[in-house]
Amino acid sequence: MWSSDLEERIREVLAKDMERASESLAGLEDRVIRAIAERAAHPSLWQRMRERWLAAFSTPRWAFAGGAVLALVLGITLGRLLAPGPVPMSAFAQAGTLFAVVDPQAQSVAVVGDFSAWEPIPLSDPDGDGIWTAVLDLPPGRYEYAFVVDGNWVGQDPQADEYVRSFGEYTSVRYVGTGGGA
Repeated sequence: MWSSDLEERIREVLAKDMERASESLAGLEDRVIRAIAERAAHPSLWQRMRERWLAAFSTPRWAFAGGAVLALVLGITLGRLLAPGPVPMSAFAQAGTLFAVVDPQAQSVAVVGDFSAWEPIPLSDPDGDGIWTAVLDLPPGRYEYAFVVDGNWVGQDPQADEYVRSFGEYTSVRYVGTGGGA
């Protein structure tokens, strides 16, 4: 049913298509190899970033960083477990209000306050380490006081709840048994 003329035309068209295709296939292998070589010589931005990231965080660095973090966590944990707890206040200090001054050069220390009608109550330093203490049995309330160290007024106790200035001098304030101070 096909005419020989039609068959001949189809063969001519196919031959031309094959000729054009063979021209484009000529040197294909060389072009592919060149393209691959260019890609390897000029990696993409993503590939360059990936290579830099991997180089920056290489296995030896991560191993060192992980070891350092592990040592730090272990040290903190062991330090908390093995560290001594807070030193308990002595039994005599728990029975009253503790007044303390640290002054290794002091010869005499006293506390004065409205609880003693501003008469001096001596502090003691039995072991000579410069820590002068006195424990007073005070009922709950607000008390103003100061220390007298070698005859000099010291009105600002670091352990005070607050300070008051009257007549040009500071006095310390301590609240006893009311939730503030000692």
